[in-house]
Amino acid sequence: MANLTINGKTVTLEVEPDTPLLWAIRENAGLTGTKYGCGIAQCGACTVHIDGVAMRSCGVTVSEAEGKKITTIEGLASGNSLHKVQEAWIAQDVPQCGYCQSGMIMAVAALLNEKPKPTDADIDEAITNICRCGTFQQVREAIHTIASA
Repeated sequence: MANLTINGKTVTLEVEPDTPLLWAIRENAGLTGTKYGCGIAQCGACTVHIDGVAMRSCGVTVSEAEGKKITTIEGLASGNSLHKVQEAWIAQDVPQCGYCQSGMIMAVAALLNEKPKPTDADIDEAITNICRCGTFQQVREAIHTIASA
């Protein structure tokens, strides 16, 4: 049994303490926007915010996440208003297949919270998510569009 705070709501899930947070979010909480990509915290498809920090949820256990605020892609928007990163994604036509995009959006949102006007070097350092479609230039353009607004 674990009590997790996901997207502002406390949920009680029947999971083992060593369950990867990714599986608790997807399978037990039913929030499937966070994707499984590699299972070794390398690709970033499973990125969520834990206390505002972008973390790869496949590499975090439920016990490590208890007592912390978890935000998934489903919780990024505010009511009916998209988050500024989601809006930029649409405006810049970033996604192609879309599989990695929830994790990429979460990583970018965390970067912009920390550094509202990141340099290319900041982007290169912070955004290590993998996009097999190669949308990295569109991602960079979306970040710069938000930063210059």
